[in-house]
Amino acid sequence: MKRRRGLVIGGAIATFVALALLYLQNDIHRDLLDPKIPFPVYQPPPAPDYAKMDAWHLNPALAKFYADPRKVDVFFIHATSFNGGKSWLGATGSNAAQEDVHRIQLPNYAAPFGIMGNIYAPKYRQASLYTQLTLREDAREARQFAYRDVEAAFRVFLKKRQGGRGFVIVGIEQGGVLAERLIRDIVAPDPDLKQQLVAAYLLETLVPESQFGPQSPWLPACMSRQQTHCLVSYVSINSGRPDIALQVLQKAVYWEGDELAGLGSAKGVCVNPLLGAASNEEVAARHSLGATNATGLEWGTEPPLSPRKVSAHCLRGLLFVDKPNSPSLRDDGTWEGQRKVNPYNLFYGDLQADIQARWQAYQALPVPAQP
Repeated sequence: MKRRRGLVIGGAIATFVALALLYLQNDIHRDLLDPKIPFPVYQPPPAPDYAKMDAWHLNPALAKFYADPRKVDVFFIHATSFNGGKSWLGATGSNAAQEDVHRIQLPNYAAPFGIMGNIYAPKYRQASLYTQLTLREDAREARQFAYRDVEAAFRVFLKKRQGGRGFVIVGIEQGGVLAERLIRDIVAPDPDLKQQLVAAYLLETLVPESQFGPQSPWLPACMSRQQTHCLVSYVSINSGRPDIALQVLQKAVYWEGDELAGLGSAKGVCVNPLLGAASNEEVAARHSLGATNATGLEWGTEPPLSPRKVSAHCLRGLLFVDKPNSPSLRDDGTWEGQRKVNPYNLFYGDLQADIQARWQAYQALPVPAQP
């Protein structure tokens, strides 16, 4: 009995120590990433010049590559690639931040849209990873600042793009939050731009249903894969980690005018990428068109897909996902890596099919009469 009691007590102590270390590790990492300077007195890095190619990760018009006029032009806003530390904002010339975008984000998240699209991906003075982990006012101000670069790049995109009559907006994580405001402030108020928007994809981004639900005056959530002028938005959560859902809700933000506010208990939009529709239906893995890890692939290289492996369903505005236990579908194991977008895409094949269906549906629409 004494030995058994000692084992129980020892196990309890070990569990307590492990939890304490995990808690302290989070605090230590956050503290290291905190710039510790008020944002209003912080000196931001130089602004990019979007008339020059070095302000873009991809831009067929400025790079003088062939832009297929039969394809739709895609404005892609990347996710957080800058960890932070002394700075609130990442400089567009940062080699480490650029490498993350080119090695992970473009091949996994922009490339699915390349089958039907010409990709335009601006660099921007992104808010650091630290700002994604807190609702502090300084952090929200840094994220608000990043929007000005994205808006400037989008206006250049509208002037320079070379594809068909429609365009697509894709934003992921931080980029999705910035795209949300771009849609509301620039696209939705302009009838011509709104008519040209084939669809918007806000990946790993939680937007309020009150603003982007099926009856939204700005851009409604997509209700089928053949619908155009609509929004695909979701945040994926591992079904085995319900604790992550709470963390996502606690740090989710949305735009109130020009400022970011905590989403709180408001329900988010969830468009299931396996369906291309806002639905609470449980979608079995047999409907999945292909997950992949495209990290490190050269731009334009088509990755091998693993279909029929991922199931997903929307619940209370979040997308709960069951994925295969594959070594290729895991994060890099670092503390920072676990808090960024995944270095793989569970819905690569589904997003390919989605953009193809919506672009074809858009092309079948009658051309509006010119005034």
